[in-house]
Amino acid sequence: MAAIHPPTRRSLLIALLVSTAAVLACSDDPVSSDSENNGLEYVTPEDVGFSSTALQEAIDGFDQIGSAAVIALYENKVFLSWGDVDRKFWCHSIRKAFLSGLYGIYVGREVIDTSKTLEELNVDDIPPSLTLEEKQARVADLLKSRSGVYHPAAGETPEMEAERPERGSHPPGTFFYYNNWDFNVAGVIFEQETGVGIFEAFKQEIADPIGMEDFLVSDGQYHYEPEKSMHPAYPFRMTATDMARYGLLYLRNGSWNGRQIIPADWIAVSTTAHSIEDPESGIGYGMMWYVIPEDLPLFGPGFAHSGVGVHLLLVLPEDNLVIVHRVNTDEPWTITGEDYLPLIGAIVDARIPD
Repeated sequence: MAAIHPPTRRSLLIALLVSTAAVLACSDDPVSSDSENNGLEYVTPEDVGFSSTALQEAIDGFDQIGSAAVIALYENKVFLSWGDVDRKFWCHSIRKAFLSGLYGIYVGREVIDTSKTLEELNVDDIPPSLTLEEKQARVADLLKSRSGVYHPAAGETPEMEAERPERGSHPPGTFFYYNNWDFNVAGVIFEQETGVGIFEAFKQEIADPIGMEDFLVSDGQYHYEPEKSMHPAYPFRMTATDMARYGLLYLRNGSWNGRQIIPADWIAVSTTAHSIEDPESGIGYGMMWYVIPEDLPLFGPGFAHSGVGVHLLLVLPEDNLVIVHRVNTDEPWTITGEDYLPLIGAIVDARIPD
């Protein structure tokens, strides 16, 4: 499989601190109904209070920097859809936000107990094996990236390896470090406790109920690096349109067509900051989601996850917006957050004043 390119620990932070297609979802075709588009309605920007002219300027920018696809929703209405929105790209670390939703479902069913420790769950790793103190980390600590287990992990970049704290330097639950070991082991524990594979569960519990049109179980793959760890990463491939549907599910507090897919209380707790990534900006980390404070210059409040620093799933509940940005990372790319985040901000600012 293709190599994993996880985000640097501070990639989203740096991007979000930057200050602030040719298809705008407006064609000659009639507006499609919810049933025909599995929950999405395609409208012109002006139908939902956005400026086509301002959005075109943003699209021109995405085209110049080499973005692959951008889609923006106001509520369930697609008012911007540009590029290869129906092409599957690697999602990289946005996989964590997908697993977070699955955890919410199975925690709600009392199948998974997030208070259990690694010791209770018989979780270990290749030598150097986990210490007794490390085994006191709870499942909740993994989801918050606060386990205190600094064992090598699949999918780490050289930067992540260099920044990884020393083994035993922080007790479980006391320190945030964006830790692929935590995220990978959370995937292993999910499968151990539920008896269902991550990708099978995602299709059955989320993709099918919310009408994802393109996701297949085979779009997920396990990535092993046995010389580092026995626990694999679990990258997904997904289209921008289907990723936008996942964001819309969160915008709706886990409800879809009258059915509660993900418990609303889980969405609330998982998108609340349990750690502050950067005290200066206030950007935090919840349970596999970045949490954006209200006073950030570019946009907010809301929550998001990035992948390799260039893929973005952004949910802004107060603005009723979901925005997705994709890059073809199957090929070399040069885009950075400093390139595309101001353009995301331009989409938010394209709202026509009342």
